[in-house]
Amino acid sequence: MRIAEIAPVWFTVPPRGYGGIELVMSLLADGLVDRGHDVTLFASGGSATKAELVTPMEDPPDPSLLGTVWYEAYHAVASWLRVRDGDFDVVHDHSGVIGPGIGGILDGPPVVHTLHGAWTEQAKHYYALLHPHVNLVAISEAQRNEFPAVSYAGTVYNGIDVRAFPFRDDKEDFLVFLGRVNPDKGPGIAVEIAKRRGEHLKMIVKKTEPFERDYWDRVVAPQLTSDVEVYENLAHDEKVDILSRAKALVFPIRWSEPFGLVMIEAMACGTPVVTSPMGAAPELVIDGVTGFLRSSFDELAAAIDHVGDISPAACRRRVEEHFSADAMVRGYEEIFERVTNVAGGAGFPLRE
Repeated sequence: MRIAEIAPVWFTVPPRGYGGIELVMSLLADGLVDRGHDVTLFASGGSATKAELVTPMEDPPDPSLLGTVWYEAYHAVASWLRVRDGDFDVVHDHSGVIGPGIGGILDGPPVVHTLHGAWTEQAKHYYALLHPHVNLVAISEAQRNEFPAVSYAGTVYNGIDVRAFPFRDDKEDFLVFLGRVNPDKGPGIAVEIAKRRGEHLKMIVKKTEPFERDYWDRVVAPQLTSDVEVYENLAHDEKVDILSRAKALVFPIRWSEPFGLVMIEAMACGTPVVTSPMGAAPELVIDGVTGFLRSSFDELAAAIDHVGDISPAACRRRVEEHFSADAMVRGYEEIFERVTNVAGGAGFPLRE
């Protein structure tokens, strides 16, 4: 197949630091090429891929401007103008809300759009209008079930290159938190859990946007003690070294996380996950086997005492069997084949 993959504008593919969507897209584009497809990747300058690379914006915008509509609109329009003039069997758009809207009203190849974000009321209103014209893909059953009013082409879990995450059976005596700094991710709660159990905590955080810095300064920073180490802008090797050595990832989410890439990254390293049973977490973490799913603060804190009962090998095996890059590529390949066969290139969505 001739496949167009349209990335978001904000980070390179793969990302140099933060960028879960871009990491997934890198593995997907390269994996599709490895499986014999003709892939064109539309991504910001500085990206590296086995696919043919098209860069509508040579320089990614400053991450502090994340969400500014003008950058997203320029990238989406420039990408779709090139798609319109090209010869593709299917277009897979990850660029945000503007890109699939453009593709949905063009007379062209079928459009597949992965829902990387959470269901807000605005998102529900928008996709209720758009879904008859594009093929929506959910990244978890939890995300899909949260808004069953639209049709879906399928569900494909995000995948990682398991080989890039070193497995370690022997753990050191510290906990790790990894995530963006906002209330939904629970960084302050992670600090309080570590304090409650008398544990050392290493925090790998992203706080580049103004609201993230404000939340850190007001809520998280005042809680920090000498038992907390904070890391920013780590390279991949540095991040996975900490993940692999930690005895547990503390991930006390307070929202319906549609996937949660950090959880499978930790498990790939053999590190159990202590998290809340919200969103996709119960699909990723098997309670008592690869970590613990607990609702209250007291239950999360108490679970820390039992992370040594979890088999690191079971954590690794869970990711290898269900969340590998190969499994993700095969999932999307199946959807692309079905929408092109059913739609015949006319752009009508497949309804599962």
